[in-house]
Amino acid sequence: MPNGQHGPSPTQPAGGQWYPPEWPDRIRALADGALTPVAPRRAATVMLLRDTPSGPAVHMLRRRASMAFAGGAYAYPGGGVDPRDEDRRIGWAGPGRDVWAERLGTDAATAQAIVCGAVRETFEEAGVLLAGETPDTVVGDTTGDDWEADRAALVARELSFAEFLDRRGLLLRSDLLGAWARWITPEFEPRRYDTWFFVAALPEGQRTRNASTEADRTVWIRPTEAAARYDAGELLMMPPTISTLRSLEPHPTASAALTAAARQDLTPVLAQAELIDGELVLSWPGHDEFTKRVRPGGPA
Repeated sequence: MPNGQHGPSPTQPAGGQWYPPEWPDRIRALADGALTPVAPRRAATVMLLRDTPSGPAVHMLRRRASMAFAGGAYAYPGGGVDPRDEDRRIGWAGPGRDVWAERLGTDAATAQAIVCGAVRETFEEAGVLLAGETPDTVVGDTTGDDWEADRAALVARELSFAEFLDRRGLLLRSDLLGAWARWITPEFEPRRYDTWFFVAALPEGQRTRNASTEADRTVWIRPTEAAARYDAGELLMMPPTISTLRSLEPHPTASAALTAAARQDLTPVLAQAELIDGELVLSWPGHDEFTKRVRPGGPA
């Protein structure tokens, strides 16, 4: 999961929105020119869906409560892109790199790295692999000891994703992913991520498991239920998570969500921090529910 840095304990000003207490000071420092933004690191995360009688459910992980950054917050499998994800040797099926580059607004090498990062991180953190021996097949059960050994080697960066696929004779199934959204960590954060969100359906024969060292539990939950529990303050989430959850609600099946992905706006969402009449205003353009106003010397 992206955003794995440490810091003070979070606060919850409304609903289940995660909001760290150090943000006001960092926002002031940015406004005063005392803070230089760091370059965001590329990242990818996947909203894995499966159909249920009452609509699609999404797979979510809860970050360990002991983690100071967003401890206890719910998120999706994901993480930073490995530079080796740009490896041209990677086995590939589905829309080509140029097609993905146009969709993601990047060059072909970057597009490949982002798509590979999404598939790799889903395998690393949820044990689900969007790959097959042919362009129209997907691997089945991935829970054996040999799979686990490879997964652990990927996590430790002892094995690149290209090497992993090549050794097993597999092709990455890029057609099983749909690009959904793009959020960039605010400029005042010490660790920043430029994160692409994808949707994918759980392949038949595979099952999720908690393979992440950063999570203490996993759940399958309908987006409507998760959003309602966030609104009630029962589930803690960061703005990108609850925003993408809400955007999944209208879709009756996992297939419908994948089809809708082609119409999703991938304009980057980046928080803006302004000093207005002595009051700090933090906002995410197009997402008014997350706007926060902070008076000098006061709490968030």
